[in-house]
Amino acid sequence: MSYFLLLLTLAFLSFLPRGTESNTKMKLTTCGKITLGILMLAVVAIIIGLIVYFVIYEKTPFYHHISFKVNNIDYDSKFEKPYSQEYMDLNKKVVSLVNETFHGSKLRRQYVKSHVVQVSRAQGKVIIHAVLKFKSCIKNTAAKFRDRIETTLYQKLKGKTGSLCIDSSSFKFSGKSFCCGQRTITPSGNKIAGGMDAQEGEWPWQASLQQNSVHRCGATLISNSWLVTAAHCFIKASDPKEWSVSFGLLLSDPQTQRSIKDIIIHENYHYPAHDNDIAVVHLSSPVLYTSNIRRACLPEATYTFPPNSDVVVTGWGTLKSDGTSPNILQKGLVKIIDNKTCNSEEVYSGVITPGMLCAGFLEGSVDACQGDSGGPLVGADYKGTWFLAGIVSWGDECALRNKPGVYTRVTYYRDWILSKTGL
Repeated sequence: MSYFLLLLTLAFLSFLPRGTESNTKMKLTTCGKITLGILMLAVVAIIIGLIVYFVIYEKTPFYHHISFKVNNIDYDSKFEKPYSQEYMDLNKKVVSLVNETFHGSKLRRQYVKSHVVQVSRAQGKVIIHAVLKFKSCIKNTAAKFRDRIETTLYQKLKGKTGSLCIDSSSFKFSGKSFCCGQRTITPSGNKIAGGMDAQEGEWPWQASLQQNSVHRCGATLISNSWLVTAAHCFIKASDPKEWSVSFGLLLSDPQTQRSIKDIIIHENYHYPAHDNDIAVVHLSSPVLYTSNIRRACLPEATYTFPPNSDVVVTGWGTLKSDGTSPNILQKGLVKIIDNKTCNSEEVYSGVITPGMLCAGFLEGSVDACQGDSGGPLVGADYKGTWFLAGIVSWGDECALRNKPGVYTRVTYYRDWILSKTGL
């Protein structure tokens, strides 16, 4: 960024009037003063724009996946447990190797961190699957950036790798950036209560929270280790051992499943009140991002979802009140309804608080329903990046006139999410 500021400064100086001699006093007409003022304002605006641009994109991380075989480590069933000493020792060695690789390269300023997400088996040896995080995700340089990452890694794996004897021919690089809020397809659709099937990869952050292998609630993937959902999902059972998570379009054929390490419910949630209806779920081991499993973007606390803007709710909830539950993920296009309208006497009569968000249609027809609780309400910005606006919380039955869905407002609880997950 400093390079661009230097260029802009030089460009600005080139516009300043200069005398023919060093001791000549500069004289400006009124017109000249106005012109110079306009130029100065233009340069300042450009500088501010560049600063904002780079600050925004510097905060949008790149995620890449790598895998490789380690010939001098025999596979052990203990590697199946991410919190076993064996797994943690192996993770430490791999992270140390990757850190050394990038800290000594030209990518040291972009590289953030790495960790092992899975250890699999091949011919009795271990296959390491790891995620790498980088700072920037600027689309027009993404391909070149990926090539540099892959080349840097491959050169290292062919050389000295310390205590890890790596088979460089087994090295695989995902070559994909997994920025938040991105998806591989963008089809249309407009119903959930009433039934509109989603498509594979359309809503890759959607998860199913299951108690004893039965779907109970939805949830949203916000990192490869954390989900956000509704607190009321755990009224009857909050023991992590009773719960699991699945990802994929079909409940009957999940792509990935995980057990749960921890459930953190908002400390001020008190059933049957609807305030503070939020919880975060820590997975027992990270998921591997794919084209069909990705995270939604968490908005900053100041982010706004304007009234009447389009948002989408998804889930495996019933297709109508007390109706049947689908096997395939459903989607519904709804509109943000401002809290003043939602608090009117004919709607919810003043019970909507600042931590709540209404979405739907006052005439009814499209809404979340039973079993969608905890699931995502997402909205896209002008670049097509999807942000988590709300968490399915409550409502008066499903899709009734003047009874839109009520969601936990994510921006209101942004600091709370940060305090519990570090995200």
